[in-house]
Amino acid sequence: MKKILIIQARMGSSRLPGKVLLDLQGRPVLEWVVRRGAQAKFIDGVLVATTVNMTDDPIENWCQENGVGCFRGSEFDVLDRFYQAAKHVHCDLIVRVTADCPLIDPAVIDDTIHLFLKSGADFSANRLPPPWHRTFPVGLDVEVVSFQNLEKAWYETMEPFEREHVMPWFYSVKGRCKVEILDHDPDFGNHRWTIDTPDDYLLLQEIFKRLSDPMQASWYDVLKIIEQNPDLERINESTHAKQVDVVDERSLKKT
Repeated sequence: MKKILIIQARMGSSRLPGKVLLDLQGRPVLEWVVRRGAQAKFIDGVLVATTVNMTDDPIENWCQENGVGCFRGSEFDVLDRFYQAAKHVHCDLIVRVTADCPLIDPAVIDDTIHLFLKSGADFSANRLPPPWHRTFPVGLDVEVVSFQNLEKAWYETMEPFEREHVMPWFYSVKGRCKVEILDHDPDFGNHRWTIDTPDDYLLLQEIFKRLSDPMQASWYDVLKIIEQNPDLERINESTHAKQVDVVDERSLKKT
């Protein structure tokens, strides 16, 4: 079974444009996601999935310069982008992460894949949006699905928000699919370690400064830093995650 980590990336973030190539301890954010994600033992390859918009040329250029696979597809129909990317590399299992998560943890990726394989699920993740309750920090988000099921969603999904956010079709209707969630005990879902706003970026800069080896650090190492420096998370305490059932207004202007 060929398992590919597909990293969703674009320059046109609504809240922090160009965030995926911002400098973080001497490397672009995207590089941290690629290099850390590639350490997962169950992963056979990494592919960056960006858009055909010319503003995303720098992402493709970075991939080419660094020997990282890159696929370009729809800007707002991200489900189609993922489906076409997975089809392009002939993979059997798709592991989805986003390029604004430089602390993505290879062990969490492996655990989510393992849960998918052992449970016979249609879809597995280590978090879902409300009304589900997340127990992992924001920024460690992993989703796993087979190509066969992704193709089914690609054929059947009609709602714009489901196509923009890639995976909601699997869990938006109760009983449609077998969904398995990787939970953590104790609950650390109140932490936010992703980069979607300027305040998020400031926090991650402070975290990375304090990590002795950011490329090898686990999320438990990050947690230790936060526990030792509780004021750090005040930097982005006013930032809230975007709702999964909301579509980018820019996509509406294109229709």
